[in-house]
Amino acid sequence: MWPRPAGRQPAGRRSTGRTAAALGRARTALLAYAAVRALGLTLALSGTDRSAFDLLAGRWDSGWYVLIAEEGYAGSCPVQGDLCRYAFFPLYPALIRTTASLTPLPAPWAALLLSLAASAAAAWGVYAVVEHCAGRRTALVATVLWGALPHAVVESMAYTESLFTALAAWALYAVLTGRWLAAASLACLAGLTRPTGIAVVAAVGVPALLALRARPLPRRAAAALVLAPLGWLGWVAWTGVRAARWDGYFLVQRRWGSYVDGGRYTWDRLGRLFARPETPLSAAVVAAVLAGAAVLLVVCVLQRWPLPLLVHSGLTLLITVGGAGYFHSKGRFLLPAFALLLPLAAALARARPGVLHAVLVPAAVVSGLFGGHLLLVAGHSP
Repeated sequence: MWPRPAGRQPAGRRSTGRTAAALGRARTALLAYAAVRALGLTLALSGTDRSAFDLLAGRWDSGWYVLIAEEGYAGSCPVQGDLCRYAFFPLYPALIRTTASLTPLPAPWAALLLSLAASAAAAWGVYAVVEHCAGRRTALVATVLWGALPHAVVESMAYTESLFTALAAWALYAVLTGRWLAAASLACLAGLTRPTGIAVVAAVGVPALLALRARPLPRRAAAALVLAPLGWLGWVAWTGVRAARWDGYFLVQRRWGSYVDGGRYTWDRLGRLFARPETPLSAAVVAAVLAGAAVLLVVCVLQRWPLPLLVHSGLTLLITVGGAGYFHSKGRFLLPAFALLLPLAAALARARPGVLHAVLVPAAVVSGLFGGHLLLVAGHSP
């Protein structure tokens, strides 16, 4: 064996060193994120004698994912009919089932612990993307803001938002740093996690398509263009096979009351919302989140943030507003669009520490209290 040149480390060791260094830079942000989420859960769960575990891992979508992990996709629903479980994408249930089979954990515990681990990975991904684009201080603020969003309680529930945001964030980071195959692989997995995985596919595909103008032809960008949509397309195609019709997936979604209508449902709900003498708090917050997201997207475009972030956030917002059904969940649907926080994070990062704390601390408190409202009062899935 030839001696290794002096001062040169094996590739694996260099990669491990870079990962450790990146984690070290993100440590303060991750600790701050953990503190914000701990405060949020403490406030959300205070004042009730109900089981915290049941509230976080035993209701609404959580129950469906656990059921699929335990029993599979066979089965019928009283309202939605046959194939109803195919509305839920397969990656999260598969991970629950795998974790439960490899550990002594029952499926509900596996689901919750997976989601909590994914939320940490997502927070790190948010930090990595924003650090790359705007520096460490802005990245710290953005990570805390993501943990203090109105619907951030979902980040600590057995839902798919944490896993999906982790995949989306690291896919975006891979695109921004020129790692085409990693970006496409993560986009493929995101497409197996949530319907809005198509937004991650586009965030990888559009820059890859633009990169194809270069000469010589960038082979990895071309491969990414092919690989990225395979997860989303594969699940839609498989559901179509099971339903024996090409639009089987969309039929299943329509039975759940979810379909694309160009935004008519959303605008109708907004109009009726403010025509009522009393507006439910959860609905009013969703309306404010949608309006704020639209404004922030315009600001992001005007400030010329990187194209992959604009594509992902813009398409996520478009899907959220343009889809019928589940108005009360539209704030949750926007959690993965963390790049919309960039203008706020950049502005707060330039502020004095007193101003920064005066914004972030109340935001974390309000997020926790609203999380308690969603879990204990609202009576529907957040």
